[in-house]
Amino acid sequence: MFKNMGGRTTNLLSRIVVGLGISGTAVPAASEAQETITKVAIEGIFPPFNYLDSNNKLQGFDVEIAKALCSVAGLKCEFVVQDWDGMIPNLLAKKYDTIISSMSMSAERKKNVKFTNPYYDSPSVFIVQKSSPLKRMQPSDLAGKKLGVTLSTSQASYANDHYNGVERVVYPSSPDLYKALEAKEVDVILEDKLAVYDWLTNTKAGGCCEFRGEDVKDPNYFGEGAGIAVRPDDADLLRRLNQALGTIEADGTYDRINAKYFPFSIR
Repeated sequence: MFKNMGGRTTNLLSRIVVGLGISGTAVPAASEAQETITKVAIEGIFPPFNYLDSNNKLQGFDVEIAKALCSVAGLKCEFVVQDWDGMIPNLLAKKYDTIISSMSMSAERKKNVKFTNPYYDSPSVFIVQKSSPLKRMQPSDLAGKKLGVTLSTSQASYANDHYNGVERVVYPSSPDLYKALEAKEVDVILEDKLAVYDWLTNTKAGGCCEFRGEDVKDPNYFGEGAGIAVRPDDADLLRRLNQALGTIEADGTYDRINAKYFPFSIR
């Protein structure tokens, strides 16, 4: 949302480029656009949205959406795997052209980049061990407890501002955050609901834990969904991505990708 969706982060991956070699003609474009490489930044450590498989190839919802958008927009795209901390700075430094990596459209991020229309939405949520006595997640309820968040995410910003009286433990990546909860290093974590859904439902380790309390929605921190980021002066790319997004939503492509990863709509 979200952490993104809420935002994601890791310092474990070095940046690599993975060629897509995608082209398409559904949205009219100048012929030179077919020859220009559009570099797409993605984190690669945020399943089921984006991750590296056993063959070191990018997979996931974000990856398939990106491929579909590039095809429809007539863009020849390459993926750049990028640590979350450097996502926006390196976009502005022109090391790639767009970010399609579950980035929530927070007010703070909108100061630096332009976003497309949202391509999915997800609240943030608290997760605890199933045996935890915690029922409510107000700051007073977490007195004396440890709250885990991931570095440089919307969830971390929210916790810093609204739970500043609670001990907060910051982890470099979502997998580290989940391991900490499983190991009871922290009592509760705040995470994007769709992101942690995969861990809770599709891993043995995630069976330890469950959602607890109310969903957390605040557009000042989590924006109005996940969007695709471009540099503020790249109006043409923004337009083409928005047009392509509208096309894949209308022709059923989006729904087919959605159904592959989630048993419910995330639009």
